[in-house]
Amino acid sequence: MSTRITPAQHPDKSNLTVDDITVVDNKLLKRAVGAAALGNTMEWFDFGVYSYLAVIIGKVFFPDASNTAQLIASFGTFAAAFLVRPIGGMVFGPLGDRYGRQKVLAFTMIMMSIGTFCIGLIPDYSKIGIMAPILLLLARLVQGFSTGGEYGGAATFIAEYSTDKRRGFTGSFLEFGTILGYILGAALVTGMTSLLSSEDMLSWGWRIPFFLAAPLGLFGLFVRLKLEETPAFQKHMEQQEAREHAKPSLTLWQMLHKYRHQMLKCIGLVLVFNVSNYMLTSYMPSYLTGVLHMSELTGLLLVMVVMILMMPLTLLWGHLTDRIGRRPVIGFGAAGLVVLAIPSFMLIGSGNIALVLAGLVVLGILHTTFSGGTPSTLPALFVTDIRYSALAIGFNVSVSLFGGTTPLVTAWLVDTTQNVMMPAYYMMGAGAIGLITVYTLRETARKPLSGSMPAVATRAEAHSLIKKLRGQHERKKAVARELARTAAD
Repeated sequence: MSTRITPAQHPDKSNLTVDDITVVDNKLLKRAVGAAALGNTMEWFDFGVYSYLAVIIGKVFFPDASNTAQLIASFGTFAAAFLVRPIGGMVFGPLGDRYGRQKVLAFTMIMMSIGTFCIGLIPDYSKIGIMAPILLLLARLVQGFSTGGEYGGAATFIAEYSTDKRRGFTGSFLEFGTILGYILGAALVTGMTSLLSSEDMLSWGWRIPFFLAAPLGLFGLFVRLKLEETPAFQKHMEQQEAREHAKPSLTLWQMLHKYRHQMLKCIGLVLVFNVSNYMLTSYMPSYLTGVLHMSELTGLLLVMVVMILMMPLTLLWGHLTDRIGRRPVIGFGAAGLVVLAIPSFMLIGSGNIALVLAGLVVLGILHTTFSGGTPSTLPALFVTDIRYSALAIGFNVSVSLFGGTTPLVTAWLVDTTQNVMMPAYYMMGAGAIGLITVYTLRETARKPLSGSMPAVATRAEAHSLIKKLRGQHERKKAVARELARTAAD
């Protein structure tokens, strides 16, 4: 497999020209960010709906079980979809590296919407018996398979379209879309819960949010089909075509072996990011109602308020990663989980609405350090040739093992131990792993992606960068000459 060199590896920086540097079209960048984030919005609209309807889904598809068993079964079906996400990553990732990011992202969008729409069509257990939960599982598996190619592709797409100076900020819009989708799904369920009776929600109301996936998916497909391929991928393909004897692509196992260190870093970052994410978004509504016995509407509203506060914070942290670096921001969040998880859950467990909200806000602030910094950090781990594949596989392996299982594992731990602080201990462990991972990272803020040339906003900035690089090159040559002269003397 051919590997492009970064500017830092360029044999002679003085030979760089404006044509070697990517000048990003701002209009295309905005369209690319919006289209990529839209997929995450769609995905997390479904997650928000499913999380807020977990109790009802348990009653509809597992009516013979106890309340606790219904909740665990509902989250078990939720978690099952994550088992096939790595398979989706193994399929869609290489396709994205071979044929382009845009084509694959268009396909995953329509596949996600079909899976979500089908959940709304499934008859309940009283009508078709055991086939009801089986069909629910199949629909979730379709969703999981398609999302296996979604996040890695979307993060790659935004990162490769962004300028080096603002990649953290533009990347944070991916998670802005995540939170927006979750809020839309949660707000819809909350509104329906307040307007409809419990009987109506149980009999037909729960289906409506899933039916909305069809128009959302068609709109997302239309937007993504209008996009151009990323500049980094276009340049990579041009170089491949220019070579008469291009090296063959790495096999999956060769890639996993060659980039094993980067893959482990990816898994560690995604672990702390997603344990925090799914604990707050997917498990917390049920924790507040099922474990702490708060009213269902109160629990839903509290989490939704925190989600709204998290939206601007995610963009703020993304901006700060461009100013002070990715490592300090993500490290701060990981350390915060280790130190503040127990105090936060003590506040949540107090039962006082103000204190519960305060505990949730602390967890929300810590999580936004990951949602603001991770989308730009992960793509920088891998070179252009295998970025989509490696990121899709590493991300989804970690999400499958540690992220999507978080609601199920924590619900089981609380039920088994009767200790309501188990979620806090779980988050502390994730924070410790995050700290270790951050320690091993190299800083990538304001630097070109590995395997790509610099990306800037204007031609004037490109000329300025060339002048700067040539100045650095001349200073290094002067130092080398001085050292050689000293050694000769």
